[in-house]
Amino acid sequence: MSRSLLLRELWNYRELFYFLALRDVKVRYKQTVFGVAWVIIQPLFTMLVFTVLFGRVAKIPTDGTPHAVFYFSGLLPWIYFSSRLNLVGNCLVTNVPLVKKVYFPRIILPSAVALAGLVDLCIGSLLLGVILLYHGIGLSWSMLLWPVLMVPLFVVTMGLGMFLAAVNVKYRDVRHALPFIVQIGIFLTPVIYPVRAIPEHFQFLLSLNPMSGLVEMFRFSITPGRDMDWAGIGVSFAVVIAVFLGSLMYFRSAEREFADIV
Repeated sequence: MSRSLLLRELWNYRELFYFLALRDVKVRYKQTVFGVAWVIIQPLFTMLVFTVLFGRVAKIPTDGTPHAVFYFSGLLPWIYFSSRLNLVGNCLVTNVPLVKKVYFPRIILPSAVALAGLVDLCIGSLLLGVILLYHGIGLSWSMLLWPVLMVPLFVVTMGLGMFLAAVNVKYRDVRHALPFIVQIGIFLTPVIYPVRAIPEHFQFLLSLNPMSGLVEMFRFSITPGRDMDWAGIGVSFAVVIAVFLGSLMYFRSAEREFADIV
């Protein structure tokens, strides 16, 4: 199917896309005691633990950025990516009745799951604003980059998720491997440490991780005075595009078999 036909078909099924995204948001907090508060509880408490362990005890440098700001600004995009990657990777398997009985562009499922997670990210971003005010970091034009960067973050999450979802249909090992991959991933992404803390000859390898450049750019948007490895960030963003396009092609080629083998 050509790109124009795919876009037209997605537009025709836009109501289903909206329903699935809304359903994901509602189900996430249904019958929970704290409800939407979980959006800020997870990054907030993780930030406190990181501040004590890595900031105070291990004394890992943060490039002059307050520890709370450094860790929280890195955790927000990472938590979105890690949690949505797991859900997107399993979205076809968890919606078997829908996939088997109803025709619709299958790409709607990973798209809706990835989009729904942006609600959590936006709420967490409001708390980040409070943390910035507490540390005396004022408004700047670079902060306009923060919402813009949600677009490539969505793209890379959906891209990797689409690939994993398609593979998961055939090989259910993906479901068991995903949590392990995510657990290892946080140490391969500059969430706990700045890129400058890595030996220079390893920094290029780090930039091959698409989340590396994204996390660094999220931090740069709120603390623009930081030194940045712009070449490495460029590589990370190029990987974001390559991952999405490659995953989209694979997903579309495997799509016709989903209903038969899911």
